[in-house]
Amino acid sequence: MLVDDGSTDGTSEALAGFDVATLRHETNRGYGAALRSAFSHAIEHAYDWVLTMDCDGQHEPASIPCFRARAEQGDVDVISGTRYAKETGDAAPSDRRAINRTITAEINERLGQLLGGGISDAFCGFKALRVSAIERLTLDEENGYAFPMRFWVQAAAARLRVAEMPVERIYIDYDRSFGGGLDDPQTRLAHYRQALHCELMRCADRL
Repeated sequence: MLVDDGSTDGTSEALAGFDVATLRHETNRGYGAALRSAFSHAIEHAYDWVLTMDCDGQHEPASIPCFRARAEQGDVDVISGTRYAKETGDAAPSDRRAINRTITAEINERLGQLLGGGISDAFCGFKALRVSAIERLTLDEENGYAFPMRFWVQAAAARLRVAEMPVERIYIDYDRSFGGGLDDPQTRLAHYRQALHCELMRCADRL
């Protein structure tokens, strides 16, 4: 299944000849909105698991069998990729690595014990999620790149069982634009912190 979030490069037309379910947003709604559409589709069609990959080439499909094998052990609800379990692979852009390190540490400080002892990569989009578990989350409102803040707080509040899976660190586009003023690292960090704070406050009675 592919979520086409309002692309204008002929993606939907290119996929027409393939046997793949495609969800089309007529206009770009954002990273979080695309994930919510995928989750809703998985819930509606009674999938057991959904595996998410970003579309920017950062995720190596050869790792999918590893996620499947871990899911088949049956003891976790979220298997989250981590690009920092080993120091091999492409060098991460310094601002993205610094923001990831900062936000990951702040999530662990507040939620680490509820997330299996803590996570090491808060922003990796390469994940396998048990569908019956994500049905318990309320992931509305956040359409953009701060979606992981809402996800991790919700996962902790729902006591989902979390494990990490080492994945390759791949960077193809070092000049990626986040848009909406988020290309400035300090603005982006402040945006993520605000989203995290708001979600912590919203779920305070369950944490």
